[in-house]
Amino acid sequence: MASGVAGCSGNLSTLDPAGPAAGSTALLWWVMLAGACAIFLLVMALVALAFLRPGLGEGIAPRRWLVWGGLAFPGVTLGALLVFALATGERLLPHPGSGVTTVEAIPEQWHWRFRYENGTETVNEMHIPAGRPIDIRVIGTDVIHSFWVPRLGGKIDAIPGHVNTIRLEADRPGSFGGVCSEFCGTGHTDMTFTAIAHEGGAYEAALARATAPAPFGARLAEDGAR
Repeated sequence: MASGVAGCSGNLSTLDPAGPAAGSTALLWWVMLAGACAIFLLVMALVALAFLRPGLGEGIAPRRWLVWGGLAFPGVTLGALLVFALATGERLLPHPGSGVTTVEAIPEQWHWRFRYENGTETVNEMHIPAGRPIDIRVIGTDVIHSFWVPRLGGKIDAIPGHVNTIRLEADRPGSFGGVCSEFCGTGHTDMTFTAIAHEGGAYEAALARATAPAPFGARLAEDGAR
């Protein structure tokens, strides 16, 4: 039971967004739920009328029931949801822009390495500035993994030999749980990390304390070839 509601509570909650991308995802979920409930309630209301008021709809031609109840109403509702989903999904895509911080995320069985523009690395902790967009370049290594910080945005796969990019933003300082959301072996459940959003100069100070230097992007070809 606990695992079934894990996405609705705690620091991995998809319904407690802490950034614009996660906020759009949560809004899309609520709107989709509302549309599904509208269709469900209509069907249940018709079923209740059929039991409570037998013969109430005998004067309505079957074709009208099929056209208006079976096609028109769900078609309009689902069509509106589709348009909203496409518009929301467009806002989740990364767009070129200046002033975007870049962090490389390198998953390996079964931990995460994060490489920054100043040449340092951290393990199982990703430091990001609050209130600014960040492009996370997820570099595939040994097997397929999936990068996900539920309260900051959607997930993206790490495929060996490929680099996929996702844009995140934390709208306030704090610590947010991250996971590998693709089964990757016996240590999958322990392959977690923490995204720490810093305010002001605290971000640069956190990177200055990182103790594992590595040239930014220098091992990209090596990592992708593993």
